[in-house]
Amino acid sequence: MTLPKSFSPIKMSHMCRCFVIVLFCLDGLIAEMGTTPNLKHIVIGRCYSYMTLVSPNSSYDCENIWREFEQAVVRKSPCNVKVKDYGPMFRAVPQTLPCDKLLFWSKTRELIHNYAGATRRFWTLEDTLMGYMFNDLIWCGQKEKDRGFDYNSCPEWSTCVNHPVYSLWRQASENFAAAACGNVTVLLNGSIDNAFHRKSMFGSVELDSLNPRMVDHVNIKVLANLEGPFVESCSQGSIADLINVLEKRGFHWTCTDSDLTLMIFQCIQNPQQFSCLTYAKSLQHRDL
Repeated sequence: MTLPKSFSPIKMSHMCRCFVIVLFCLDGLIAEMGTTPNLKHIVIGRCYSYMTLVSPNSSYDCENIWREFEQAVVRKSPCNVKVKDYGPMFRAVPQTLPCDKLLFWSKTRELIHNYAGATRRFWTLEDTLMGYMFNDLIWCGQKEKDRGFDYNSCPEWSTCVNHPVYSLWRQASENFAAAACGNVTVLLNGSIDNAFHRKSMFGSVELDSLNPRMVDHVNIKVLANLEGPFVESCSQGSIADLINVLEKRGFHWTCTDSDLTLMIFQCIQNPQQFSCLTYAKSLQHRDL
């Protein structure tokens, strides 16, 4: 991340203090908050919760998963945790995923998790054990050996090729996509430019990990905000790039930018939106 020349050290220092919840300054680099407090208790607790609430028939050694995770992170500098370093941990958590239910997304995070949680029709990456345990957490080790996690600061993803958080999610995303079978769904944001971006986690990792011998159809759903802007659709914008990749790799695909179920779900979440009120009135007149 490059700062404008107009940013003086004094202004930057003031900004850091004002936005300490999100970012703070360290050695001239942009840094996030440090490792999430009580990380061990959260991760192990989520592991047990997963086996109890999400997948009651599963059985995992939560303490061992934590040990493998810790081994991958704590004795390395915060920008030197590679994807392969998490290999032993991922091998300790084999998981079979359901066919026809996997849902991939990019820049539609809040909507997709609310929708998947409410309908129970889909599985997102965050519904897997690894995704469930580490969702929304931050962690990194320290340059000095044997000092454990750094609870004061961790670098942003953009400052590190081998960022400890990015490396874990990259491996988790690759495994999730490689396990996909049957029909899969991709939800993209039609209210922004480059709804499909080759450098996103979906575009750079998950898409390339889908196996055309296992996946029958890729169902693309482009969903714009209820009140717009309406920037991209199945017939315009970066969605064409996604379709081109799918066709070159031999996938069958469908695309829709008017999924009624998703639009109704948006209205349930935001019933006072003008488009929702208009639609509700039209239904009332139809009934009359």
